[in-house]
Amino acid sequence: MPRTRSLAWSELKIGVMAVAALALTAILVIAVGGASGFAWERYELKTNFANVQGLKSGAIVRVAGVEVGKVAKVELAGSGVDVTLSIKKDNQSRVTTESFASIGAMSLLGEPLIDVSPSSTGTPLKDGDVIKARPPAAQISDVAATANEGIVQATALLKDIREGKGSLGKLFTDDALYREVNAFVASANGVVASVNRGQGTLGKLTKDSKAYDELQLALTNLREVTRKINAGEGSLGQLLKDDKLAKSLTATSGNFEQISGRLMRNDNTAGKLLTEKELYDRLNSTVARVDDLTKNLNSGQGTAGQLLHNKEMYDNMNSAAKELKELIAAIKLDPKKYLNVRVSIF
Repeated sequence: MPRTRSLAWSELKIGVMAVAALALTAILVIAVGGASGFAWERYELKTNFANVQGLKSGAIVRVAGVEVGKVAKVELAGSGVDVTLSIKKDNQSRVTTESFASIGAMSLLGEPLIDVSPSSTGTPLKDGDVIKARPPAAQISDVAATANEGIVQATALLKDIREGKGSLGKLFTDDALYREVNAFVASANGVVASVNRGQGTLGKLTKDSKAYDELQLALTNLREVTRKINAGEGSLGQLLKDDKLAKSLTATSGNFEQISGRLMRNDNTAGKLLTEKELYDRLNSTVARVDDLTKNLNSGQGTAGQLLHNKEMYDNMNSAAKELKELIAAIKLDPKKYLNVRVSIF
């Protein structure tokens, strides 16, 4: 009997130790490999999506790209889907009322997961609180539809090119246009070759150091002129920098505006000349008559015209004036003689 009791106690101790080892192993596996940790180390948040895109319970929950928990539950709720998130309490300060939950993926074709945006503002969410959901990005089917549409458009474009439609299609199908483009490319190559040989203005500029130095000198002079203008030197610099000159120009502009205003007010001769048609017509008629008089003089018409063009008449008048001058001089020398002559005549 004692031996039987001793054997039973030994077997019991072995069983208890085996169970304890299994329990310890399970705890170690959960502690080391489990992302969510123990139940007392987690808290739950809820959110709602219109479409979870195949999200399942056990999916990864990330905060700022770091795995911090799992999806505990996914269930339909009316027209949407309620999702319960189990997150480590260590991250509770990072998930606040300003955070958002969105559906992402490990890769383009990977399983969906939940991404939570961290926030340093707002109030940290507590167990059972609702985190705001951000609408999911485009699904793979949407991307495929967009890609398919792009392929269709590319196919239509290639078809148009083959049929010679558009500039690119004509370039591929029109021999004349191809030859023109080829000739243009050849001309461009010729220009480049000429420049490389130092021919022409651009070629000399790239090859001739003297031309380069002259251009550099011109740029230096231009820079110096600009500096002087900015420094207020010279007439142009004074115009830009001198307040007195600016005020003088402003005053001149004001005077010009006053003169223009007076001309437009029609209260003076110049203004009336600009605005009254009757005065303009009279002045125009006077100018026309002066022009006709000048033409008559130039053509030798009238006494004044003959005087200007007839040398004989000019000489006669000159001779008469000379004789009159001599007569006046003789009278001044002997007035009695000429007075007696006048008395005897009468």
